[in-house]
Amino acid sequence: MTGKARGERHIGLLNGFAAYGMWGLVPLFWPLLKPAGAIEILAHRMAWSLAFVGVALVVTRRWAWAGELLRQPRRLALVAVAAAVITVNWGVYIWSVNSGHVVEASLGYFINPLVTIAMGVLLLKERLRPVQWVAVGTGFAAVVVLAVGYGKPPWTSLTLAFSFATYGLVKKKVGLGGIESLAAETAIQFLPAVAYLLWLASRGESTFTAGGVGHGALLAATGVVTALPLVCFGAAAIRVPLSTLGLLQYLAPLFQFVLGILYFHEAMPVERWAGFTLVWAALCLLTWDAWRAARSVRAEVRTPRVDTAAAVVDA
Repeated sequence: MTGKARGERHIGLLNGFAAYGMWGLVPLFWPLLKPAGAIEILAHRMAWSLAFVGVALVVTRRWAWAGELLRQPRRLALVAVAAAVITVNWGVYIWSVNSGHVVEASLGYFINPLVTIAMGVLLLKERLRPVQWVAVGTGFAAVVVLAVGYGKPPWTSLTLAFSFATYGLVKKKVGLGGIESLAAETAIQFLPAVAYLLWLASRGESTFTAGGVGHGALLAATGVVTALPLVCFGAAAIRVPLSTLGLLQYLAPLFQFVLGILYFHEAMPVERWAGFTLVWAALCLLTWDAWRAARSVRAEVRTPRVDTAAAVVDA
């Protein structure tokens, strides 16, 4: 690896840590927006995200994709689906953090890879390797254990996991970059969000101006909090192998889990520890299997080169 390549990979790793670190620490931000409710915070997030991303696109002059997207109704419809699904995800996440369910929210992102695999089997007819089947089964057992511990299924976790997995599936079909995708999605979210905020203001229930300049600035900062980690993630994705990004993705729910216990002092009885342990065991199996599969692919790529070299020597 050349010095330039090492430098690029180093920059990519720093951006990856920054992206997942910000996503992991974001539970510290949402409580600062009280007394605004979850829906008001969500509406501000949608509106200000478009403003922030719009400025970024103006600076970088990346507009060509918008015209192409508008001429493709099917892709535009998929973007609308992605916008609807991520709206549910954002809203449930904000509500869960501000309602004292940070640990349960972290579980949603821990089990997200397992849900993604299950959706691949059910919707895309993908075939799993034996280890992946064991991991999915272990994850299902974890949900059962946690349902017993909570006295009900962990609906918050499941909603977050399924909504984000669906979002990832739809985004894969749309094929837009991170910033472009966020711009398209928030453009669809913008009018309903602003309409809700205006309706809230007409009833005298908006906290945007009533809460003072500081509170208004924090609500406006939701756009930065949403877009900045995505910018860092985009910088990491083009410089760091996917296997490394796959490991880094566990940083965000890990930070959230630790915050839920140590900072927000949420209860963790034995049965919840048992459920989380099963989830982590399933993720370890997935990670090991992915690493083994990646090594196998690299070995297959190298083999033809060796055979070619041998043929040249023989000749």
